[in-house]
Amino acid sequence: MERNKKMKKFKDLEYKRVDFNEAVGIVRKLGNDIKAAKSGDELKKLYKEYQEQSGKYNTAITLASIRNTIDMNDKFYEDEMNYYYEELPKFEEEEKKVIKLLMESPYFNELREAFGDIFVKNKEIEQRLSSEETIEDSIEESKLTQEYSKVAATCSVEFMGEECNFYGLLKHMESTDRQERKAAFEAWAKLYESISEKLDDIYTKLVEIRDRKAKKLGFDSYIDMAYAFMHRFDYDKKDVESFRKQVKEIIVPACVKLREKQRERLGVDKLRFYDESLIFPEGNAKPVGDMKYMVEEARKMYHELSEETGEFFDFMTDYELFDLETRPGKHQGGYCTYLVQYKAPFIFSNFNGTSADVEVLTHEAGHAFAGYTAERKQELLEFADTTSEVAEIHSMTMEHFTYPWMERFFGDKTDKFIYAHLSQALFVMPYMMCVDEFQHKVFEKPDMSPMESRKVWKSLEEEYMPWRDYDGNEFLTGGGFWMQKQHIFMYPFYYIDYALAQTCAFQLYVRSRHDSKAAWKDYMALCEVGGSKGYLDILELGHLNSPFEEGTVKNATREVFKELGI
Repeated sequence: MERNKKMKKFKDLEYKRVDFNEAVGIVRKLGNDIKAAKSGDELKKLYKEYQEQSGKYNTAITLASIRNTIDMNDKFYEDEMNYYYEELPKFEEEEKKVIKLLMESPYFNELREAFGDIFVKNKEIEQRLSSEETIEDSIEESKLTQEYSKVAATCSVEFMGEECNFYGLLKHMESTDRQERKAAFEAWAKLYESISEKLDDIYTKLVEIRDRKAKKLGFDSYIDMAYAFMHRFDYDKKDVESFRKQVKEIIVPACVKLREKQRERLGVDKLRFYDESLIFPEGNAKPVGDMKYMVEEARKMYHELSEETGEFFDFMTDYELFDLETRPGKHQGGYCTYLVQYKAPFIFSNFNGTSADVEVLTHEAGHAFAGYTAERKQELLEFADTTSEVAEIHSMTMEHFTYPWMERFFGDKTDKFIYAHLSQALFVMPYMMCVDEFQHKVFEKPDMSPMESRKVWKSLEEEYMPWRDYDGNEFLTGGGFWMQKQHIFMYPFYYIDYALAQTCAFQLYVRSRHDSKAAWKDYMALCEVGGSKGYLDILELGHLNSPFEEGTVKNATREVFKELGI
């Protein structure tokens, strides 16, 4: 097993603030050396040296970021992140100057030959997005996203004798007691309503800043800039529209049928929002055992799945590269990130005693495994990462590939878990379309008022989720639900990538049921290639049909619908 000699357990990793004065001096020297390079080999060597330096800085910043999200009340790491939000945009402009010199080198074509066209496209778009005019805007944007994170993370309420954040309330919304579900829902909605003015203000400012940045960089709108920033080289807004249309025509009617079957199972006259999370009247499948038990069973599972996943999970557990339990002051959600200097992924989650604990663990493990694999296969550090619509194939497919081991986590409730998991994979896709189209409409009209944006959301919600009923809650019936999605604030236009990826994950899942070895081989190919190829080329490598092609959504879900009895 490959080990980095510098690697220690996560809690023991030393953090040292990046000195940007020193860093600027180093990258400028590298820039001068690149300018003076006398051969393609020398240029390649210098670029790799530049990457190594960049990796050191990235690792320090990521370490600070992780520890900040673990405890948003930790003043030290809050101050560190504020420092980076202030200084990093300036430093990034210095880095882009180095890349410009790299591209101007007479030997740059030798790098194209060595690393491929995607390497060149990445560098070209980085330059396209580079301007000292936008530095202050980027600083302001970063500070606002940090403010959003803290507002959301530090929001809590006492419920049934415990202090609950948003995630803590969600488990109560799966209770078999409808009154408890309703009470939890009302507390959850009230929490969001209590911070809604603040969130409206933050988002209004974010939209204004992002639109301004786009205009300064010569884009017609922030939509175009966001597509460029996300390296969407192989498709455009029209392709995304066609995908949303497929989801509306194929997935939405299927979800309506599933919700009606759910209503009948629960024996309620009308399915309310607080009923949606309860799939079975006797209760959803819940994982057996505590967090320690689940991690140990996951370790056994990954050893049985493949030699590669076994080695990966041992690495994760040996170095304690997890933070899984929910706590007051902890950042919402779950994520996987990378400490590139150590070739080490890190998984962050908020376990709450529901099936989501297992879902998030397998999802983020899919990300972590793909990164762990690519970091050891790809020559360039930057190719260890890939675009988000590819990265989510890794994570969502892993959720499905681990079905044969779910009995370890759910016992005799395993069939219920798989049914609920497949159902949820479908239910969430129309919601993702809502989020995506909402963002398109907002940035098409960036001066939209908060109340106008709520009306837009409500209209889209009725279109994509016609079953949704908030039981008269004024805040949510008025279109306030969009606020609960952190991607809208922090990662604009990202959320639809989950739906694109799910369409591909369904293809691999169905393939695994007929030929598990072939499906795993395709999955490993996707993980090993990292970001060294473009989106459509990567799909071809994994023998996957593009979600943008007419009929792909229908074909990808046909067997899933049968499995769910619709």
